[in-house]
Amino acid sequence: MIMKRWLVVAIILIGLFSVSEGRELRIKHGDYNHIYNHTLAKILVEYASAVYMSDLTALFTWTCSRCDDMTTGFEMIELIVDVQNCLQAFVGVAHDLNAVIIAFRGTQEHSIQNWIEDLFWKQLDLNYLGMPEAMVHHGFYSAYHNTTMRPGILSAVQRTKELYGDLRVMVTGHSMGGAMASFCALDLTVNQGLRDVRLMTFGQPRVGNAVFASYFNKHVSNAFRVTNGHDMVPHLPPYYSYFPQKTYHHFAREVWLHNAGLGSPVLVTEKICDGTGEDPNCSRSVSGNSILDHLTYYDVELQAEMWGSCRIVTSDKLMQYQMDGAGNIMMSKNPTAATLSAQADPGISSM
Repeated sequence: MIMKRWLVVAIILIGLFSVSEGRELRIKHGDYNHIYNHTLAKILVEYASAVYMSDLTALFTWTCSRCDDMTTGFEMIELIVDVQNCLQAFVGVAHDLNAVIIAFRGTQEHSIQNWIEDLFWKQLDLNYLGMPEAMVHHGFYSAYHNTTMRPGILSAVQRTKELYGDLRVMVTGHSMGGAMASFCALDLTVNQGLRDVRLMTFGQPRVGNAVFASYFNKHVSNAFRVTNGHDMVPHLPPYYSYFPQKTYHHFAREVWLHNAGLGSPVLVTEKICDGTGEDPNCSRSVSGNSILDHLTYYDVELQAEMWGSCRIVTSDKLMQYQMDGAGNIMMSKNPTAATLSAQADPGISSM
């Protein structure tokens, strides 16, 4: 009953926020010459799923139950677990893609219901350095910039590039992990000077205002936000059309997965949306009232084995890896291969 009451309240609130379309703010966006790739999306969603695993030994050795199928052969370089803030990410090399993969885990500390409920009331409260009038969500920004995530990831990317050369970098994540992935992609491009950074997130919430979205589109042009059906989270924090300069605003470009027709079997289509970030004909055309649509993308499960805790499973072997005074874990290795064993598949490399 409690769960049902919560869902009713959430649906009503989303309805109230979406009833008025008002005047849309048209943000600046450049030409998109990159093509959305369905196969690549299915590969990256498997990485976004694997990072949820709590068995660190199996994840680090890439032998976990989600570490196969389209990600077989992935070489883990760094696994970062920020125990204090309940965050997890990894960096490694996908030899078939000729790319560095960075994946961030979604929310795990509290129940997803409480987390979604909190997002209804979040306000823009942080100015993004070097981008006048750009404002972002403090919590999402801090989760990447003010924890062990950023230094661990930057170090791993640098080590990987020193060994394998100038690989492209693909950043992914689901839910809050998508928000952190977005800040990471921007950081790698603007602050680290990387030229080929690609971003694909799944079920990502809004992270900043329209000014921030314009800056983001300029610096990280090869970015896709995949949304699914009536997934609640891409509708949050709410978009207030009456306050276009102050409200949260998605960056481009959305790809909306939705059911086409009412026949059987159900046909799921992928709609590539316009460059505004807030295409009224994509996920904004429906009410965001589904938690189930948030937890599965491309038939891949995107959640931890259990909600409401930061449980991790380790073994004695982990004692050889770095652990700081707060108990945060950094599992690193230096690859021994001097060259890549495979070249990128031309049919997959575009994004």
